Amino acid sequence: MDPVIVAGAGPVGLTLALALARLEVPVILLDESTEAEESRLARTVVLRPDAAALLERLGCRVTARARPWTGWRTMRRRQLVRQVPLTPGGLFGGSPSPERGTGGWDGGLTEAMDAPEGDAPSSEDESAPVSAPSPLHLPQHELTRALRGSLAAMGDEDLVRIVSGTRIDDLEQDDHGVGVRTRGAQATWWRGSYLVGCDGPRSTVRKLLGVRFPGRTAVERHAVAALRAELPWPGEALLHRSPPWRSIDAEVTARPLPHGLWRIDWLLPPGRDLVTPDALMVRVRDTLAGWCGESEPPYELLDTGVHTVHHRLALRWRVGRAFLAGDAAHLLGALGTQGLEEGLRDVDNLAWKLSLAWHHGASDALLDSYQAERRGAVGARLRAADQSLPLVRAAGGWHAVRRTVRPGGARGHDALLTDGHLGRGPLGAPPVYDRSPLAPAAPLDGSITVGTVLGAPVADVPVTAPDGSVVRLRERLGRELLVVLVAPGTGVWDRRHWMRAGLMPRLAAAVAALPLRTELLVTEAYPGAPAHTVLLVRPDGHLAAALSGVRPGALYACADAARGGNAARGAPAEASARR
Repeated sequence: MDPVIVAGAGPVGLTLALALARLEVPVILLDESTEAEESRLARTVVLRPDAAALLERLGCRVTARARPWTGWRTMRRRQLVRQVPLTPGGLFGGSPSPERGTGGWDGGLTEAMDAPEGDAPSSEDESAPVSAPSPLHLPQHELTRALRGSLAAMGDEDLVRIVSGTRIDDLEQDDHGVGVRTRGAQATWWRGSYLVGCDGPRSTVRKLLGVRFPGRTAVERHAVAALRAELPWPGEALLHRSPPWRSIDAEVTARPLPHGLWRIDWLLPPGRDLVTPDALMVRVRDTLAGWCGESEPPYELLDTGVHTVHHRLALRWRVGRAFLAGDAAHLLGALGTQGLEEGLRDVDNLAWKLSLAWHHGASDALLDSYQAERRGAVGARLRAADQSLPLVRAAGGWHAVRRTVRPGGARGHDALLTDGHLGRGPLGAPPVYDRSPLAPAAPLDGSITVGTVLGAPVADVPVTAPDGSVVRLRERLGRELLVVLVAPGTGVWDRRHWMRAGLMPRLAAAVAALPLRTELLVTEAYPGAPAHTVLLVRPDGHLAAALSGVRPGALYACADAARGGNAARGAPAEASARR
């Protein structure tokens, strides 16, 4: 079969090429640029634990290039209203999964916005978490270099071919593949099995497919500066709302970078007024002086810019054999939301589906599920941000928020924004595919409730692999389905014989009969799961089923649905007999 063509060699396109190559799917990566990405310290990326874990799993070692944060502070005027300790080791820790009854990560927005002052979590609130996993923060050009290095380290030009200095000019597709014509250094026609447009906000692929890209322009504007300085809270990130300095606008954010650097963002008033160099320098000096005392500390200004946030969502993410991902499919970024992070989630969702289609063929239901799941998740994120903006950003006037919300509401806004920046709550938590078309059409026999809702990312618990090694669950994701048996006491099993112990022989036989390659794992415990619970986990780490005991028929039905199939038509006789 022909390679998959990926248009665009930014972080999303590079990650998709790397993910497909790891799945032994050949890729042609069309790169418009002819040289390395410009080094811009004011252009950075924030990677929450799930996005960072994806990159590490693909062999892209971002931890050495990034700066984890030791904590997060939220201030209003001169008062510290919330402080969250962060754990750098949380990259592969078990980040909390959405609980049942929350309505998924999209739920709880109204409660967060309207929370009375006493309900907003703070550093003194006993219900607040002791700590949370730290995001990773690094310049975008460092991430791009790490991804290119990971592709080069694979050393297989037949698996990934990067074509530089070329741009798509035309495309056509039929039932068997996609043809794209390029112009530039290597002007020719390329033939691929599938095409994925990762070519940014002005996507040529999207335009050639005739897909509309509606949304809102200039939702927010930020002045940005990257500088070297010593601030009073080394290693901690800060959200400062309504700072008490005359020259500063409604909000300032400071986030540490590696090597003693900081990125500072000033939320600008609505409008398109130019940010002059003099005006930016006033902001820098007044902000540093306000944080450090009456006089500004020594600092070195390294890079500046203006970041404009747009909110847009492509109407279609799949047209035949062509797909859209990353900024070509969506734009977001207000209130702490992360556009690149959603692009990496696009990759995690699409790569295993394209791999299944390339190696074994796939139904339209499987390929259509990419748009249903990812467009639905990003759309919900955009709705959450758009619903929050009028209150958090003062509808009807720049500072009118102090007059339009009921007393105590500001604390709820502070908590909402903090959670958005830290990857939690309606603005930041990983998506839940609770209405996935890949879910079984009928309720499964023996389905039970565990601490993770169906469709949510699984907790990263330790698991025992078939060879007896103990690894983290996230390390086994990406290639195939996972079946995880919850079996307390397995830590004392003789690992040479554990496949013959307890329920394992019957469960192993059920797993061997599944329609997709599946790895069988065992864990001592899983949040909210009783002993002998069997979990079915998709390659992208989302929970597909939680069953009470070994139920081969239900397990087969769920695995078949996960590949977009029809369990009633394809289940083996012995599986059907056990239902």
